[in-house]
Amino acid sequence: MTQQAIILGSTSPFRKSLLEKLNIAFSCAKPQVDETPLVNETPQALVERLAILKAKAVANEHDNALIIGSDQVATCDGEILGKPHTAENAIKQLTKFSGKCVTFYTGLAIYSSTSSTVKSLVEPFKVHFKQLNQQDIENYVNAEQPLNCAGSFKSEGLGICLFDRLEGDDPNSLIGLPLIRLNELLQSFDFNILANQNK
Repeated sequence: MTQQAIILGSTSPFRKSLLEKLNIAFSCAKPQVDETPLVNETPQALVERLAILKAKAVANEHDNALIIGSDQVATCDGEILGKPHTAENAIKQLTKFSGKCVTFYTGLAIYSSTSSTVKSLVEPFKVHFKQLNQQDIENYVNAEQPLNCAGSFKSEGLGICLFDRLEGDDPNSLIGLPLIRLNELLQSFDFNILANQNK
């Protein structure tokens, strides 16, 4: 049987660059998915459901493929946080986070278009924020413009200056794709990353 192709069901440049770290051949596809939360849906249930939907959404375009879907939300004080989209909203979010812990939940799913099977999981990651003053928050938002990032920061950039500590198994999950768990899921579909390196 020919090796299944790897498809990333996402157009996120962050997820694409994370998957590129694994040095395997893959292509990207844009999933059309309604991301509206269901009534009383927990953050964990939301991201797992959306990760599965994203993986399945592009399956009919790809025969003999393993399709990766991922979704992420941030929560603070029980509230789901979206992308800020404006500097004003980013400043508000970061002001709220001062001295608090923000938990990120990343849903990860792999769907095999060959066997129509799906495997999924949710990876948590905690960010503990320092006590932040208003000037530091404004300086950060102006410098990095994290307007399309859940939680209003980029952990791989200047956002690191806002943190007291990070807590979790895989720092990649904070950026949007938990690579340790992805490797485990791919192996469960008999895809070995180290045996499929781009020469």
